[in-house]
Amino acid sequence: MTPNPGDPGCTCYRLRQTARLVSRTYDRFLAPADISIGQFGMLSTLAAMEGKSISELADVLQMERTTLTRNLSPLKKLRYITIAEGQDKRAKSLRLTKAGEKALSSAKPLWRAAQQSLERQLGNAEVKSLTKTLDNVMDRLSAN
Repeated sequence: MTPNPGDPGCTCYRLRQTARLVSRTYDRFLAPADISIGQFGMLSTLAAMEGKSISELADVLQMERTTLTRNLSPLKKLRYITIAEGQDKRAKSLRLTKAGEKALSSAKPLWRAAQQSLERQLGNAEVKSLTKTLDNVMDRLSAN
């Protein structure tokens, strides 16, 4: 890796660089399904939170509501999701469509292959350690 002469030694800066590298790996594997790792994550989370509001999904994904709404737009255009009026008229309810379920189903084996590739590159112990560290960081930061 070419060192970045502008790296200020910032943790966030390093995390963002690492996230981009990891995302590229997953995106490369998911390319045949025509979705990105971000879209895969949203579809997976939405499948587990069927009928929940944009605010609830944004909270789980640690995203701003407006950013999530923007990121859901391509999935809506692909007809992978529907955004309907919720029980509370002010909240929008999210659901996967049959096309969304099919896209997610076809992307899962590709995601598994990306995960396995990352584990081969980093080693299982490193991936487990990284996951544990990231979970701990998220827990501690979300408590603030």
